[in-house]
Order: sequence, then structure tokens, then C-alpha cells
Amino acid sequence: MSNDDLLKTLENAIIMGHLDADDEGFDGTMEGTPGTLELVDKALEEGIEPQKILKIFGTAMEKVGDLFETEEYFLPDMLASAECVGEAMDIIEPKLKAGTSSEKGKFLIATVEGDLHDIGKNIVATMIKGAGFQVMDLGIDVPAADILKAIREFKPDFVGLSALLTTTMIEMEQVVKLIRLEGFSDIKVFIGGAPTSEEFAQKIGADHYCRDVMDAMHKLEQMKAAS
Repeated sequence: MSNDDLLKTLENAIIMGHLDADDEGFDGTMEGTPGTLELVDKALEEGIEPQKILKIFGTAMEKVGDLFETEEYFLPDMLASAECVGEAMDIIEPKLKAGTSSEKGKFLIATVEGDLHDIGKNIVATMIKGAGFQVMDLGIDVPAADILKAIREFKPDFVGLSALLTTTMIEMEQVVKLIRLEGFSDIKVFIGGAPTSEEFAQKIGADHYCRDVMDAMHKLEQMKAAS
């Protein structure tokens, strides 16, 4: 198999949500064939540059996003592909030169204090990592002080805040306020969750409201393209 064919096979494995040889993929026929993880290992063994493999990740996820928007793929399909890329990133990142893995930017995400919901946050974190961003996920019920501490250490370009309750969404305002008071004026803050809205984002000084994961992805990519 030529290197071009190997990368094409890798792209297809990601699109099909085929993680490894034990996984059957979306169509149920791929068990026993090399999946994303085996193909990434093979590509590295063949001497293909990690940066070239990263581009395949991006191309595959763009196609998955298109399939989702045309309703040919559903959310679980899209997440399976994103998980393929997320796990493959763990193989690629040590091979990259310092700083390369975060060329697309660093994204810190958390569910704010008092809120224990993590499904939406996890979906966004997985997709953003799959798109090639360096992601730090602080988890759920995260106090503002812990978010600030992580910002100082991780130095993210973007911060994502999630809340699913009207009683906890107000904590977002406190976090955004502290981020600005600490002088992190260049960090773009995204918020999301059922009770939030564009108006609420503007009110608390967040940069973007995201109605769902694809909206978050589009806004993030638009910001990167404009920078």
C-alpha cells in the first residue's frame, strides 16, 4: 500500500468511526481490519510526518461535519469519529515538535460550580479535540478559582463554560468577571447549555453563545480563520 493509499484508508476509517481492529465501524463490516489507531501507528512506522497525519484528521472531520449537517450522520456517528481522532491524537502528540499540537489553539472547558451535568461538555470537548485543538477538560462542578488557576497554568486561547441549570448559569457571570479582572482580555469565552442564550452571553461579557456542538465548532473555526 502506498503512503497516499494508507492516508486515504485512515481518512475513511475515521469517517466510518472505525477505532481499531476490534471495532466494527458504522456499517458493521470492519471488525478485523486495521482501524484508526493501527493505521496511525502504521503511518508513523512508514515515516509519514505527524503533521501530514494531522491534516488527514482535519479533512476527515470536515467530511463528518458535512454528513452531520446533511443529516446523513447522527450525533453518535459524529462522536464516534471524533473519538477516533481524540485517541489517535494521544499517539501523535508525543511525536510532534514542541508547540505544534497547539497550533490550532488551546481550549479549556469546564462545567461551572454547582452543576453536575457533563454530557454536553464532553461532546464539545471531544469534538474540539478531534478538530485538532489542545483541550484541557476540568470536569464538572468546577469553582471559579480552580478555573482561574488552570487558565494561569494552561494559558488557553479559548475557555468554554457549560451549565444546564438556571440556578448555576449565574456562576458563569462570576467566572467571566474574574477572567477579565485577572487581565485575560485576549481569551475568548464561549458559553453553552440549555438555559443560556445570546442575550445572556452579552449580558455577562462572554464572547460567544453556542446553541450546540456544531455551532461551537463553526464559531471556533471562524475565529481561527480570522486570526
